Amino acid sequence: MSHSRLGSFLHGLGLLIVLALALFPFYWMVTSSLKDQTELLASPPHWLFVPTLANYQDIFADTKVTTAVLNSLIVATSTTALSVLLGTPAAYALARFEFRGKSDLWFWFISNRMISPIVLALPVYLLSRQVGLLNTHMVLILIYLTFNLPIVVWICTDQFRSIPRDLEQSARLEGANQFDIFWRIYLPLGLPGVAVSAIFAFIFSWNELLYALVLITSQGLKTAPVVATNFMSGYELPWGKIMATGTVIVLPVTIFALLVSRHMVRGLTMGATK
Repeated sequence: MSHSRLGSFLHGLGLLIVLALALFPFYWMVTSSLKDQTELLASPPHWLFVPTLANYQDIFADTKVTTAVLNSLIVATSTTALSVLLGTPAAYALARFEFRGKSDLWFWFISNRMISPIVLALPVYLLSRQVGLLNTHMVLILIYLTFNLPIVVWICTDQFRSIPRDLEQSARLEGANQFDIFWRIYLPLGLPGVAVSAIFAFIFSWNELLYALVLITSQGLKTAPVVATNFMSGYELPWGKIMATGTVIVLPVTIFALLVSRHMVRGLTMGATK
């Protein structure tokens, strides 16, 4: 019994340490956004301080930040919606149908995540300039779709495979067609996986920097991560504004994850065991 209690204590202590290490960067970012420049650069750091909202007042007074957050919201929401809209039917087909070239198609979806974005940055820029999509929301939505769609297909395929085929056969006996089976059975039962894939698609779209930096040069169309880097210059590093902007960038993703958190754990574990 003593060994069991000791093991439980060490297990809980290890989880607390991991949790502390994971949350500390967020704590440091939020607290730094509430300090002035003097306290930020103090050594050793000031753990106790009088918080100030001056950094948030400065960034929200600058219309570039609010516009950038709106641009990121438009791009990330559109990309997530399209990824789910196109990815769930594809995942259903891969999970339930056998057709020629299925394994090759599956490998193509997965291999899209293996390509480094920096390799495609220049070709994508040249192609976007040729077709006239530079400095538009559409070019970011399309390029983000290429690496978010495989995530949705990957997660949802595993979810749909875990749904018993007996439900599908019973629905066919009731006269349901293929679309009804997908819409009324697979999609509701696979909702946890859809929610998890939507979270990942939104996070990756919201945080992406490289393509947004290369493909968008117009100030009014820049996304939030790009604008956050614009605060850095060769003469000044306003860490308070940078941390405040980072907190504003993280907040929508956190809210979105909390809204669908009840599906998240089930979605990550469903289909892991048979």
